[in-house]
Amino acid sequence: MTNKNDIEQLFKAHYEQMYRLAVALLHDDDLARDIVHDVFISLLNGTQAAAPSGGYLLKAVRNRCLNHIRDCEIHQRIATRYFLNNEEYDEEDFPDEETLQRIDSLIRYDISTQARRVMELRFTDGLPFARIAAIMGISETAVYRHLSHALTIIRKKLKENG
Repeated sequence: MTNKNDIEQLFKAHYEQMYRLAVALLHDDDLARDIVHDVFISLLNGTQAAAPSGGYLLKAVRNRCLNHIRDCEIHQRIATRYFLNNEEYDEEDFPDEETLQRIDSLIRYDISTQARRVMELRFTDGLPFARIAAIMGISETAVYRHLSHALTIIRKKLKENG
């Protein structure tokens, strides 16, 4: 559906309801607005022949909100598992160059090829877990496990070597 007039009418008719749903799920006005706008952008870029119903639009908003929440929860679990276990971590401190080189070496030589690829896709390319899973042909849980295992190895080796 690429007819801008149709999308404009849908926007006027359903925006408020879609926005309220997103705010109720996310508790963040700006993020809710972004998600609703993303739904309409996908309609502009999509290939639907007929105008979607209000129910379809609400489901699209709900699904995008739930995906965002899931991605945040996965990210939070990894951050919690890695950083909160490390009591001396300070957000203002960033590892020095020598530590970064050691981490790079650990990634290259001490973790599996598949875990290394997951780390590359996640941290270098910035891809979400679902996209990594699709690219690698594994489940999102497997992506999480590879990443968690790799971080555990890196953390252990860094502690061993000071």
